[in-house]
Amino acid sequence: MVHTQHAPLPDRSNAASDDAQHLLKASILPVWLNQRTIGFLGFIWLWIGMAVIIATFQLGAGGVAGLPLLHVVAIIFLANLVLGIVMTLTADIGTEHGLSFAVYLRAPFGLKGTHLPAVSRGIVAAIWFGVQTYLGAIALNGIVEYLWGFDNWVVWYVLFAAIQIINTALGIRAVELLASIAAPCIVAISVWMYFTLDVLAKTQGINIWTFVGDQNVAALGLFFANMAFWSALAVDIPNLTRFLKTTGGQRNFLARNRNVLVAQFVALPVTQAWIALIGGVSFIAAGDWNPVTVIQGQGGGLTLIALLAMIILAQWSTNNAANLIPAALTFVNAGAPRVSYPMALVIAGIIGTASMPWLILDNLFTFLSYYGAVLSAVGGIMVADYYLLRRRRLNVPALYSPTGQFRFFKGFNPAALIAWITGGTMALIFLEYAYAVGFVTALVVYVLLMKGWILRHYPQEEIDSGFNDRFLATSVGRNWVYTQQGHFERLKTDDIPTSALKREDR
Repeated sequence: MVHTQHAPLPDRSNAASDDAQHLLKASILPVWLNQRTIGFLGFIWLWIGMAVIIATFQLGAGGVAGLPLLHVVAIIFLANLVLGIVMTLTADIGTEHGLSFAVYLRAPFGLKGTHLPAVSRGIVAAIWFGVQTYLGAIALNGIVEYLWGFDNWVVWYVLFAAIQIINTALGIRAVELLASIAAPCIVAISVWMYFTLDVLAKTQGINIWTFVGDQNVAALGLFFANMAFWSALAVDIPNLTRFLKTTGGQRNFLARNRNVLVAQFVALPVTQAWIALIGGVSFIAAGDWNPVTVIQGQGGGLTLIALLAMIILAQWSTNNAANLIPAALTFVNAGAPRVSYPMALVIAGIIGTASMPWLILDNLFTFLSYYGAVLSAVGGIMVADYYLLRRRRLNVPALYSPTGQFRFFKGFNPAALIAWITGGTMALIFLEYAYAVGFVTALVVYVLLMKGWILRHYPQEEIDSGFNDRFLATSVGRNWVYTQQGHFERLKTDDIPTSALKREDR
């Protein structure tokens, strides 16, 4: 019988098996093909919901402070197209093997080393959760104060945070459902916001398309700043794509990831550019990057209701998929078996609040630059490890074994750590071009160290096998299944009973 949510783990009487408890938890086990519920349209809705965040308005406003609006929109669109390439590459980790970001990092970084980049990403995601929740709470408070005179943003912060955590704890189906409701509403309201702001600009005799600010804004700097904006999701996108529907036995990369392509190369760049455009128009029309406060000051009644819907849906849909899920899965990976998925969500909420997001928001682009620099190096290591070294083959059972090939040196892979430090340092030195510098540097250093040093001392079975297909899953119509007997099997989907489908994160 195959693993269910409450299936017993290996016998604790064995020391190695006892160590294995720290590598196993239902929410971080591979997702099977028949557990994947997000379809083509569902993933598009998720990305639209994630891309529409208040912080994106600031990105567009920062651009038009020194560049024409059309140039800003084009730069942000192109930046997201380029980033889409990285995202699509890392997304295959989820579609092929059903693995989460933190578990996959056990391959390049080691069983213990994974916690360094994974928890770093989890903390960043939790901080973003705090920022998004704070933005929503402030806007909610302003509207409620206008309508009823009640002024206390802390109340709205706590309430809004609790609702988001509960919704995410209900599983990926609940997250997808919210996105499918939120995204169309957000798009409709954003169109209304654009025309409202355009009218405001025209009443002041301003042509938004010919306006040019007087600040010094570098086009290349804006390009890489936008890449840093999504650098976190570029590395942990497997957290979502492991739930994305795909056809078993499909070896063609584009066909296997067809549900990824439109979302990454159309939905994300178009939505991001559109929302940045609105932020730019808001700055041109009123000198304020936040169109919510601008439009709020222009009217009341139905206007405020529409803004309220925009605020709630935009922050909520983004936090669920882009912040809470990644943060929770990294904390589960670090704290298994004691940390459950719901508990990890609460931890993310606490960290996000303790980070004092109201202070981070005042230095948003500095925050984006530094964490984008650090995570760009992780992206380079992932691409190098998954494609250049292992050629998409992966010894998944060893990822959950305390004595397997991914133990490396006492649980750490020196090659990945050195590559991460080197790539991250170079990215920080060349901060304006951080993403490109960090990504390429880490990729090259990791490959050289692995081939020239680590692989000679720590054999990797999937590489030594000549890249045998027994280390593939979706491509050959198989699933990595953890059984009640305490080991992994590669099973056809039809051989998995429906009674075994329940997951802690589903």
